[in-house]
Amino acid sequence: MSRVNQAMPFILSQPFNSPSLSSFNKSLLYICSLTCLMAPLVKNHVEPPHAKILAIGTANPPNVYYQKDYPDFLFRVTKNEHRTDLREKFDRICEKSRTRKRYLYLTEEILNANPSIYTYGAPSLDVRQDMLNPEVPKLGQQAALKAIKEWGQPISKITHLIFCTASCVDMPGADFQLVKLLGLNPSVTRTMIYEAGCYAGATVLRLAKDFAENNEDARVLVVCAEITTVFFHGLTDTHLDILVGQALFADGASAVIVGANPEPEIERPLFEIVACRQTIIPNSEHGVVANIREMGFNYYLSGDVPKFVGGSVVDFLTKTFEKVDGKNKDWNSLFFSVHPGGPAIVDQVEEQLGLKEGKLRATRHVLSEYGNMGAPSVHFILDEMRNKSIGEGKATTGEGLEWGVVIGIGPGLTVETAVLRSESITC
Repeated sequence: MSRVNQAMPFILSQPFNSPSLSSFNKSLLYICSLTCLMAPLVKNHVEPPHAKILAIGTANPPNVYYQKDYPDFLFRVTKNEHRTDLREKFDRICEKSRTRKRYLYLTEEILNANPSIYTYGAPSLDVRQDMLNPEVPKLGQQAALKAIKEWGQPISKITHLIFCTASCVDMPGADFQLVKLLGLNPSVTRTMIYEAGCYAGATVLRLAKDFAENNEDARVLVVCAEITTVFFHGLTDTHLDILVGQALFADGASAVIVGANPEPEIERPLFEIVACRQTIIPNSEHGVVANIREMGFNYYLSGDVPKFVGGSVVDFLTKTFEKVDGKNKDWNSLFFSVHPGGPAIVDQVEEQLGLKEGKLRATRHVLSEYGNMGAPSVHFILDEMRNKSIGEGKATTGEGLEWGVVIGIGPGLTVETAVLRSESITC
């Protein structure tokens, strides 16, 4: 090393192509030059900004169905009023659902005009898709307009659009239709997600984070919209899963605007998207299954789903937070948006994490007042949480807490998590 130090003044004084420099000295000169060039970059390195949720909007169809009245409606419109055995089972399922009301696009008039929808096994896919292909983007538009209004920026600043639905399939798709409905720039970068299911409310946050952090000045409009007409079926003894779906499934749309480097005084962030992770629970693929058939979407819901989720929740949350700071979290120090797939799933998450009473209040509120809307549900929960936090004078949008997590659960069984950091609430 002393020889190198002694030779260095001579080496640095020579041009690179000097014949007096040996190959070794030329290598040293190259390394020194590269180090000098990189030093300012290393010194001035700044951690790239994290994406933030800048606005949330939600929407539902106008038709409200109270759970106490829904069994009468269902058995009447499906012409099954004589099936007292099934009616007793369905009454018990509704009583245990912890759902007070739901919003649905379907009405008795629509069903009476389209009997193939409520006749189990009848070919009805064309009828359902002809209804939903225009209606799903319209419902998404309602949520998007609310988010855009809260955001407070010109619609021309939206650079990316993510649309997620399991309700309809068409080409061009719901993303294309929403561009026209909102009057977005024809050059907006579109991403369409079909048939992902209930976990996708967290998936779209991961995609929006990637777009916002890797494209300068990007503003990402995320829309999830579900109209569960495609899952509506008549009743049968051979497929009792239908009773569970009829007691839980509901219609709704959510819109979220995501961007990095919020503009001061104009954009008011709600949550920072810190890290995301997706995993498959082993040997659980039979838990939630849906197939497109001539009769619509045929779905199967296993009673094992709560057990699978409960048995895995500690592990996948621990690994999720290891990506953030390598430390285990006190679960009661977090705020939660858990997909409200049903009361048993929510109960298992609460029990296995040892959560105190009230930690899943926002999740239970959405399950009660809206039902299971699929992907939009976790965004409804975040919206409820921030509104309640503001109304109660909490310090942050996350019920006064700093850290939180979104948990999406769906077919696979796939679990998608998004670690959030709340924002301070200022008057």
